Amino acid sequence: MQPYTYRTATIADIEKLRVLGLNSFGQFQNQLTADNWKKLETILDSENTYLDLLGKSTCFICEDGNEIVGMAYYIPSGNPTAIFQEDWCYLRMVGVRTEYDGKGIGRHLILLCLGHAKKTGEKTVALHTSEFMDAARHIYERMGFYRLKEIEPRFEKKYWLYLFEL
Repeated sequence: MQPYTYRTATIADIEKLRVLGLNSFGQFQNQLTADNWKKLETILDSENTYLDLLGKSTCFICEDGNEIVGMAYYIPSGNPTAIFQEDWCYLRMVGVRTEYDGKGIGRHLILLCLGHAKKTGEKTVALHTSEFMDAARHIYERMGFYRLKEIEPRFEKKYWLYLFEL
């Protein structure tokens, strides 16, 4: 097995992050209505999505050669949303190229985020995930994240808020 390289993303990685987003979340296209897939695809295909995230986060990536095959955005506390509290840090868009599923890349990226959270003094790490993201939910739960509550549906699907206490 060839070793992967893990590092933090930069603005220069935007196009590769966009391609990865479309690939990793594209696997859910058939689980969404055509209209909802188009909404999600528009978000994933927008360079601004990645620029906005990089502007407020640390994005940990996994590379195989010159290709980005995994990503996880770590957003520090102080960036509240309708879902995430002011004093929580949170993870967004944890994704792995579909042909790399099952190789531990997503888990390793989450561990990098948790380590960064601990090093920077965070107490609670949050994330949200959906009923159609079974593999991700199982990884989060095995790592010690617990389901706090169901939140407002997105793309006409159930979503839950998960927490991890450091």
